[in-house]
Amino acid sequence: MSTFDILIATGFSVLVFALGLSFSKSGSNLKSFFAAGGAVPWWISGLSLFMSFFSVGTFVVWGSIAYGAGLVAVTIQTTMSIAGFIVGFYIAPKWNRARVLTAAEFVSERLGADTQKFYSIIFLLISLFSAGAFLYPVGKIIEVTTGIPLFHAIIALGFLIILYTAVGGLWAVLVTDVLQFVVLSAAVIIVVPLAFEYVGGISAFINNAPEGFFSLTNSEYDWLFMAAFGFYNMVFIGGSWAYVQRYTSVKTAKDAKKVGWLFGSLYIVAPFIWMLPPMIFRVAQPGLSKVESEGAYLMLSQQVVPDGLMGLIIGAMIFATASSVNTTLNISASVFTNDIYKFFRREHTEKETMFVARLSTLAFGILAVCIALMVQSMGGIVEVAFSLAAITGTALFLPPLWALFSRNQTGRSVVAVTLLSLLVNGFCKFVLPSAFDMKLDRSPEMLIGVLVPLSLLLAVEIKALLFKKANPQYLAYEDTQAKKGETKPSSVSEDQQNKYGNRIISLGILSVGLIITGLGLTASHSNSIVSLVGVTIFVIACVILYKSRAVNTNNNNS
Repeated sequence: MSTFDILIATGFSVLVFALGLSFSKSGSNLKSFFAAGGAVPWWISGLSLFMSFFSVGTFVVWGSIAYGAGLVAVTIQTTMSIAGFIVGFYIAPKWNRARVLTAAEFVSERLGADTQKFYSIIFLLISLFSAGAFLYPVGKIIEVTTGIPLFHAIIALGFLIILYTAVGGLWAVLVTDVLQFVVLSAAVIIVVPLAFEYVGGISAFINNAPEGFFSLTNSEYDWLFMAAFGFYNMVFIGGSWAYVQRYTSVKTAKDAKKVGWLFGSLYIVAPFIWMLPPMIFRVAQPGLSKVESEGAYLMLSQQVVPDGLMGLIIGAMIFATASSVNTTLNISASVFTNDIYKFFRREHTEKETMFVARLSTLAFGILAVCIALMVQSMGGIVEVAFSLAAITGTALFLPPLWALFSRNQTGRSVVAVTLLSLLVNGFCKFVLPSAFDMKLDRSPEMLIGVLVPLSLLLAVEIKALLFKKANPQYLAYEDTQAKKGETKPSSVSEDQQNKYGNRIISLGILSVGLIITGLGLTASHSNSIVSLVGVTIFVIACVILYKSRAVNTNNNNS
């Protein structure tokens, strides 16, 4: 990158960091810190869910697959769209009606305190690996574009992410997610036509692509894998404790539905646009190794975008990928503070628990940085991401999610399903290759990860139907729900947080529009495309800001 790119990337990073820190006063209690007051606008929560999920490694993990296997990468991500719509129709509103702050709180009410403690401990352990796996692509992006060693990049960015998440809480995560969505949407719109021009046009790209490059599946990622991975995504989007926050932090079940629908809608179109650049780069620059292909998207961007814009793309990618780290750190701190610390210390003040919330965010962040530094020794990010999904995803999140709908599951049954599933999956992943020289391919590995917990849960349901015994835990849960009553209207402070959040989002998008427009006017090439995108973003920001002020004026008059 040029010096100008580095300055733009630094400037954008400072902007995002400042926006996150502007919410330092909003996290004055646990509900505002972990659920943003419980009345977040659905579109903000939906975009944040999209960004948190999308940034698990879109540019590194899926970009590497797109470079090597072509359209298969788009098919894999299309399963996420289907999963998002299913979550929107059935799972998200169910979480919202449960009227809980976290998924751990639901587990405690529905399945018992002992079950909640078990899942909290397992979740925290696995979250450390997840956050580390999310942080690794951030360092990889910086290493590819700036030449800064991966070790130093992970350490520096880990510090920044930890700081603004610990200070601002969930609102800091939500608002910066929306801003990153705007920047990255603008970036991909600009990069795609420039990438086609770089390779000689659409026809040249199609004619020179490798054989089978436009097939929907291949031997490694076949239709069985797609079905299993789609089911896993439904469980992960609907049951991951980090994502449950997006459904419980909106006001109504109808809003929670919209969160899932927005996610699914975005994933219909976005994967194809995202994957085109690394696919095009395969035609332009074939022969990259598996590790080198993790940077294919950025390598192409460096070749085609004008000075300054690359810096903005890098800054957005860094914070977008870091969004998953923010989300995981926030929910991990929530679980530790609400469900572990409070259990051992019954007498506590609000000030004390807020201190613990921020301190635990710091601690989990440091541990995540350590995990990120070990990703390469574990076989690379693609191997770590899919192995983590196959071994732990469905085994950990499906049993409590199942209990959200079932009267028959008990604390013992869900714990037994999770433990047995983890043992079977771990045996297939680690023991079979070392002891019996049998390494499972990607498809059977994912299929086993899904079918084992699913079969065990179905067995519990069949047993309950045969014996027809009432479940005391579910009856107790119904009593708890009845005592909660109807959802209370949002308080004045919650409405003020929403207004403040909308204003910060508008100003952030306005700043991005001005930056991109300025870059378009000074660019050495592609001025019209860049300027048009920048002006469009600026106008959208002005409309949002105007409508936000109009709503505030009407509310004040009433």
